[in-house]
Amino acid sequence: MTANETDGWSNFRWQSWKDLDLVRARLDAGADPNDGAYAYERPLHAAAERGSPEVVSELAGRVDDVDAECEGRTALWEAVFNDRPENARALVAAGADPWRPMMSGWSPGRLSLAGPTPGLFFPFPQGHAGLTEAEADAVTEAGRLTRALGDIEWDGFSLSCVRGVRAAEAARRLAAEPASEEELEEIMEDPFDDEAMQFVGLTDVPGGCVVSQQWGYMASTPGVMKALSAGTVAYGMYANPKSGNQGRVYRNGDVVDWDTHPGGGDASSGDSAEEILLKYLYDGHAEAYCFAGAGLRPTDARAITDPDTHLRLPERDYWH
Repeated sequence: MTANETDGWSNFRWQSWKDLDLVRARLDAGADPNDGAYAYERPLHAAAERGSPEVVSELAGRVDDVDAECEGRTALWEAVFNDRPENARALVAAGADPWRPMMSGWSPGRLSLAGPTPGLFFPFPQGHAGLTEAEADAVTEAGRLTRALGDIEWDGFSLSCVRGVRAAEAARRLAAEPASEEELEEIMEDPFDDEAMQFVGLTDVPGGCVVSQQWGYMASTPGVMKALSAGTVAYGMYANPKSGNQGRVYRNGDVVDWDTHPGGGDASSGDSAEEILLKYLYDGHAEAYCFAGAGLRPTDARAITDPDTHLRLPERDYWH
């Protein structure tokens, strides 16, 4: 037996939760099936999220409570949220409860109704709520919206999606002026210099408008989002080439969520029921998540890839 196999769950890799022999070796060497290497993750939860059904069954047979919660959710909830139906079935076979209340009303069974396998836990039991009409509409819209936007294969861009505000009003709030064709041609010769950062795109879409910048972060800076979100809500993101998508949400000029990972599947027990559904439906679709969060219904990705118009922002510090 190697040294690593006697060291609990430390140094256990992402793919290791699919290796039944390795998991058994750790368990037989004394690794605790109930507690992981980190306080925020139990072994069964980790296996449910990214392991194999065989590993899930092995751990489920050794834990004290198959429905033990960690960070407000059970291992079965993790399997459903991460679209691991075979892992979910293995947990139910081991006695996990699909209808146990958690996560702002989203039990594992109820959450599954919004996913790709809505019949996973049928028959539907009496006394448990299904999807509301609004939630069912959100599921339908998620499919339409992700198809409409498609896959945006480049990064380095930013956007702010603003609910209920038209482009003309957004320009007024930003005190921005229309950019001339000559200015745009000049900045595109070097779109990464400081002057180019003052130019953003603006597009009306059903439900509101989108401010975007194809070459930088300006469209989602605090100053821009504060101005845009007065009396409404704005979801923004910067597709940082170095560190991934960086999201933020502003409501009525105030930041309510900062340094998020939009489309990253990071639901927490403190999220509202609406936000948990949003994160589930748009896992892996960062841009669509921002559009949906602001209630926008674009028919294509033009607001990002080919804005209606470009504006020149006034000189100021947009980081405050």
